[in-house]
Amino acid sequence: MKSSMDRPRSVKTRVRTDRTGKRLAEVTDDHYSPLIMEALHTLRSADGARLGYRLWREGTKPRRAIVLLHGMASNMTRWSEFVEHTSLKHHWDILRPDLRGHVESFARGRLGLEVWSRDLQTLLDVEHYEKAVVIGHSLGAQVAMHFAAHHPARVQGVVLIDPVFHQALRGAMRVADIFRPVLEGIVSLILFLNRIGLRRRNIPGRDLRIMDEATRLKFLGAGKQEEMIDLYSSPWEDLKYFPVASYLQELLEIIRPLPPLSQIKAPVLALLSKGITYTDPKTTHRLLEEQPEIQIETIDAYHWPLTENPLQIRNTIEAWCKRFPT
Repeated sequence: MKSSMDRPRSVKTRVRTDRTGKRLAEVTDDHYSPLIMEALHTLRSADGARLGYRLWREGTKPRRAIVLLHGMASNMTRWSEFVEHTSLKHHWDILRPDLRGHVESFARGRLGLEVWSRDLQTLLDVEHYEKAVVIGHSLGAQVAMHFAAHHPARVQGVVLIDPVFHQALRGAMRVADIFRPVLEGIVSLILFLNRIGLRRRNIPGRDLRIMDEATRLKFLGAGKQEEMIDLYSSPWEDLKYFPVASYLQELLEIIRPLPPLSQIKAPVLALLSKGITYTDPKTTHRLLEEQPEIQIETIDAYHWPLTENPLQIRNTIEAWCKRFPT
């Protein structure tokens, strides 16, 4: 079988406008083959940022949409297995972006929930989706909650995988919150140094699907859960592939207070790992139950269920999505 690099490529650029003809963004489509239904797209937003995303679409017209949001210091490849195996792609279009600051959307500068939510709104606009089911893991869950609270008309449903609530912080996350002013000062200093040219010139990307498959074989298959947790929770491992300023900003965003869940008007599915997490489970459950239309499921995992238990994640999400009419 030929690799994707061997396939004939067809690159084209489109200008996306809204219904009034106002220019929204410029989109570059990178298709390796007409038979490939998931293509890499590059969006040039109004502020000049380059945003990369993959879109699975069968046919030429938009259907219902699902957006998959990755976690902290992660990227869209964390969702590769899900997209390959899910039955949802036969009835839904599936978008999985790299959040601004990550791999195909690499950028240095200020990051935050407002920035990512604005990018998500732009993505839905340029691909002509009125609304979507937004699914996020960890930091992606924070973006999903923020977006749903501030743009309720654009959200059909929300899936939160191990969300982090400020009221439930514990351990290292609570310590980070205490030292927030110090971390904010460090971020400002590093961003200044970046602007004057002091920065790493080469930050490699990583395919998290390959990493996850190797982890299941090397650690989980051998009963070495503690070694897996050490690897996946290590900031030093993440910082090999991610700028320091971006990492610290994402840490600050993941622990900041969020709007009350009662502001989310769409149905919510919460998937909570039953093992070690960064938050207190009882407080997390209490806060989630404030949302009137919520389903809470426990996943046999620690904090990386897309790695540890992808089948349970996929089956639960697929069953929940049946509630939405075709």
